[in-house]
Amino acid sequence: MQETPRRAIRALHTDTTITVYQAYSPALGLPAARDGRFPAAWKRDRMTWIKPSFLWMMYRCGWGLKAGQETVLAVEITREGFDWALRNSCLSHYDRDFHTDRTQWKHELKRSPARVQWDPERDVRLQPLPYRSLQLGLAGEASRRYADEWTVSIRNVTDLAHEIHALVKEGDLPGAAALLPEERPYPSSGGPGQADPVARVGDALV
Repeated sequence: MQETPRRAIRALHTDTTITVYQAYSPALGLPAARDGRFPAAWKRDRMTWIKPSFLWMMYRCGWGLKAGQETVLAVEITREGFDWALRNSCLSHYDRDFHTDRTQWKHELKRSPARVQWDPERDVRLQPLPYRSLQLGLAGEASRRYADEWTVSIRNVTDLAHEIHALVKEGDLPGAAALLPEERPYPSSGGPGQADPVARVGDALV
């Protein structure tokens, strides 16, 4: 049986798209799902964090029950855009084994439109697992591209979150797991002569 890598991007993806998750208040989330795009009220000048892991999103938003996070969105974006963000990312924290020094890290952080953070993956009970999943923070150019160029579709998956949560509360963990999105290891899309964006962040120490 193949061992799960300590850090890897696992996601629902096709040949051209990858699905990430966010949670918003109904005032933002419902119009976004209805129109398939983020409304003008969605602030494109602020950092936004996207999560390829459905269960990590559930941990963050409490199954869509936390105030201001009642609408859970599955945002399908282009792999081209996602890989661009990875190639232009910086670790969200300083790591002496990955950066030359703190000054170099701060310089990278300042100029990078995307930030990588590795957080413990979660099981259906939202308990931490011994491996980590990606959070990707988008700011500036990356945030604007995400909202206005990379987004292919936006679906409201709040009902799915509530359905899975209900099964977990009933103790039907296999039933809950059966409803989860099929998240597979995300393959490299670096292309000939290009840096491998997945390896770039997958090898980053935490």
